[in-house]
Amino acid sequence: MKAIIAEKPSVARDIARVLGSSEKRDGYIEGNGYMITWAFGHLAVLAPPEEYSITRIPIIPSAFKLVSRREKTANGYEADKSALKQLKVIKTVFDRCESIIVATDAGREGELIFRNIYSLLDCKKPFSRLWISSLTDRAITEGFKNLKPGSDFDGLYYAAEARSQADWLVGINASRALSMITGDKNNSLGRVQTPTLAMVCARFHENRNFKPAPYWIFRAGIEKDGISFLMTAKEKIHDRAQAAELYDKLVHGKTIRITKIERKETAQEPSLLYDLTSLQQEANRQHGFSAEQTLAFAQKLYEAKMISYPRTGSRYISQDVFAEIPTLIASLQKHPQFGGYASRMDMESLNKRSVDDNRITDHHALIITGNTSEKLAADEKTVYEMIAGRMLEAFSPKCVKDVLIVQAESESGMLFETKGGKIKTAGWRNVFNHEEEKREDEDNQRLPSLKEGEQFTMFCSNMVEKQSKPKPFFTEATLLAAMEHAGREIQDAERREAMAGSGIGTPATRASIIETLFKRGYMERDRKNLIPTQKGLQLYEAVKRLQIADAALTGDWESKLARIEKEPSYRNIFSESIREYTKRVVDEISSAELPANRQNLECPKCKSGNITVYAKVAKCSNPACNLTIFKSICGKNLTDNQIVELIKKGKTGVLKGFRSKQGNSFDASVKFNDEFGIGFVFS
Repeated sequence: MKAIIAEKPSVARDIARVLGSSEKRDGYIEGNGYMITWAFGHLAVLAPPEEYSITRIPIIPSAFKLVSRREKTANGYEADKSALKQLKVIKTVFDRCESIIVATDAGREGELIFRNIYSLLDCKKPFSRLWISSLTDRAITEGFKNLKPGSDFDGLYYAAEARSQADWLVGINASRALSMITGDKNNSLGRVQTPTLAMVCARFHENRNFKPAPYWIFRAGIEKDGISFLMTAKEKIHDRAQAAELYDKLVHGKTIRITKIERKETAQEPSLLYDLTSLQQEANRQHGFSAEQTLAFAQKLYEAKMISYPRTGSRYISQDVFAEIPTLIASLQKHPQFGGYASRMDMESLNKRSVDDNRITDHHALIITGNTSEKLAADEKTVYEMIAGRMLEAFSPKCVKDVLIVQAESESGMLFETKGGKIKTAGWRNVFNHEEEKREDEDNQRLPSLKEGEQFTMFCSNMVEKQSKPKPFFTEATLLAAMEHAGREIQDAERREAMAGSGIGTPATRASIIETLFKRGYMERDRKNLIPTQKGLQLYEAVKRLQIADAALTGDWESKLARIEKEPSYRNIFSESIREYTKRVVDEISSAELPANRQNLECPKCKSGNITVYAKVAKCSNPACNLTIFKSICGKNLTDNQIVELIKKGKTGVLKGFRSKQGNSFDASVKFNDEFGIGFVFS
């Protein structure tokens, strides 16, 4: 009898059906020589700090312990009863079997889920690995014909284990060190979480502190054969007086001469297939989906056997998968949106830009499987059509354009340029029928027939004042890109070059990191923009110069984790470096200078509790004291420093911008009354 362990009950049921196992038991399915059981995610986890006999930070166990999954209760963390029950089932199945087939998700976390269960149960049975990229019946059948030795994935497990232990060491110790100096247990720090927050906060400050600088551009209008068009000066002018002088010369010159005409044909290759990160970016840009939502929708499509494995970091497929592409394209010929295009595709000359055996990681890029369903929810349908449409685009011909570049010179010597042209062959652009984009290409750049040396009288000329703009706030799409290419945000050229190709987090974990920052109250959404809260900014100010906020260091770790997959012995070097790093982080945080408003402030009411300033309120830590100070008063938001002044002195200076119920503006000092309610003192 062979045991099979899947990551979820739904996957176990699919495998059981394909293998002909149909006898349902409590926690597993039996039949045809197999016992198929399942996990519910991570049933076995690293033990909490309380399990070790270490009373002071840094808590660095000599050896990590595994325990059954814990859940938070009013009395602290207790064993999850459902996890305990399923672990007993799995142990029974493992005890009865001769060998085990691992069918958890084919990735780093899936491997860790099984190995931790295997270790916690002290199992010694031999195991092999089912490694598939989709859950179709065909993929499952082929996968069981080509089971791989479990030892082939030792490197993957060691990388997952090293990542898990590193996150435990850094997260537990850094968070506790911060709590000790702030008195606030609601803050947390993390190996990937904190550098990500640092990027969001740094961009916020850069945007808010940006001082626009004016500059001037010049345009000249030309008309020929009833077609009028504008040319733009190649140089931007940053001095007002110089701009006025040049414009005066341009106006008085009146004529402009064509000096150069360049005609060329350009070809735009289609985009590569999606990996998870690029899918999340595009779904956020086009549809406003969060990274976590996109992953959830893709996971449902995967479990419905409609797409390949979603947690992939590759945008390429192999030659053997490419052989299946014509069949997959044919499966879309009846699709209401893509059917017409799919029917016209030339299967003999498909674009192979996304085909490269050497650029595939654990899994190939996201593609459809050929299975369809009419029961999809609207959002799942949207993500499916994004993946299906991108697959059609990726294997479509190039978009070919005729481009015309025209240069001219005014009498005053100012150089102008414009570009024109039109789409010659739409190619991949026809998949989603980007009519607006095609019209923009043709209409906005429409030019008459021109010759070098022709001279025209300008029918208009103008000087436009513009302002330089700051980098925009992060959206989830741009933050995902920044996490994937973290080195690009580094100012130091040498460190930026060293970080080239490294990111922080993995495609599978970035969404959860972003959601953690929301759940911790460190940032919030303003439409699509990601804005740090006051709590997030305060934490950033406390740690921004510390190693734990260093994206370059975290990115370096990700590359080392990837190295462990190929070179398992390297895990010992990595683990030792993390232990040393943890000690340095604790020392750094313990001696960090906190912003004034995060220092412990004695409660003026009860004299025993401490006041903590949060994003929207300031509250006393003493449960028996009900002192709460709301930062928004009469239409005005008090700053943290004003709140601190009120707590320490009982009264602020005169503040402007309050608004009465009648809508009238007034100025006043804010003070505590005799019962520590909020009152005003008018000058």
